[in-house]
Amino acid sequence: MAKDLFKRYIWLVDTIFQAGRITFDEINDKWERSSLSDGNSLPKKTFHNHKDTIEEIFDIIIVCDAKDSYRYYIENSEDLDNGSMRNWLLNTFTINNLISESQKLRNRIQLEEIPSGQQHLTPIIEAMRDSYKLEITYQSYWKDHASTFEIEPYLVKIFKQRWYLIAYSEGMGRIMIYALDRIQQLSITQNRFDYPKDFNPEEYFYNCYGIINDEKIEPCTVKMKTNSYQAKYLRGLPLHHSQREIDVSNDAIIFEYYIKPTFDFKKELLSIGAEIEVLEPKWFREEMKELVNTMCNTYKQ
Repeated sequence: MAKDLFKRYIWLVDTIFQAGRITFDEINDKWERSSLSDGNSLPKKTFHNHKDTIEEIFDIIIVCDAKDSYRYYIENSEDLDNGSMRNWLLNTFTINNLISESQKLRNRIQLEEIPSGQQHLTPIIEAMRDSYKLEITYQSYWKDHASTFEIEPYLVKIFKQRWYLIAYSEGMGRIMIYALDRIQQLSITQNRFDYPKDFNPEEYFYNCYGIINDEKIEPCTVKMKTNSYQAKYLRGLPLHHSQREIDVSNDAIIFEYYIKPTFDFKKELLSIGAEIEVLEPKWFREEMKELVNTMCNTYKQ
């Protein structure tokens, strides 16, 4: 049910966004011809409920212009043209909806699989919106059994084909990160919490790569050398927003980052392989060298 609601919300946003301005009758006509409707009309009350929920969840504002034959439009449509979370969500779910409606093209459009867990997104976002604690039954990969506890949901983030929930755990006394596919059960409690005014989601991961923000690791300047071939990929898809190209000599290009060299970052560099070499800081270079030597020893056996 939650998954169907998300599809409805995204369908509605995309329909209005693509039209620019559109009447309710035109929306309903498109709705009846979509695979989501099962041939049924869209009740006007349901439309307004969806419109309000879309504003609450995605901060996408749909308004009606009475002077223009009561046409609906997206007031902050410029936000959807930027590289924002709204734009990413809209594109992702719109593509999924289009594939569902284009049965003949299903096996000609291949997407990356995301493990189970998306069904938790709607209650999580509702809990974040209304500042209610969540009760989850969770089993990490490092434990043999699941545990049930309450958390305060702060934000959700997708990384490497997985959704994650960043939440404050009273039991642990700190912010924790939970993979949605490891949540066995989830429910919204009646217990309220105060979202901390000093917590900024963007700043929390600003100096990080991926999903790990290890408080024991300070951000530092990391310099890496690569060849001209790999450099093209780094220019096309930077590893981090702080990426700078600081030196080019013959076939060697040096990139600089200001970042926390966490476990996630190490794994990403290892996935690139021999085409990249950490130069500085020395301690990080030594850590990468040790990991590479361990890999070599594994293959020698």
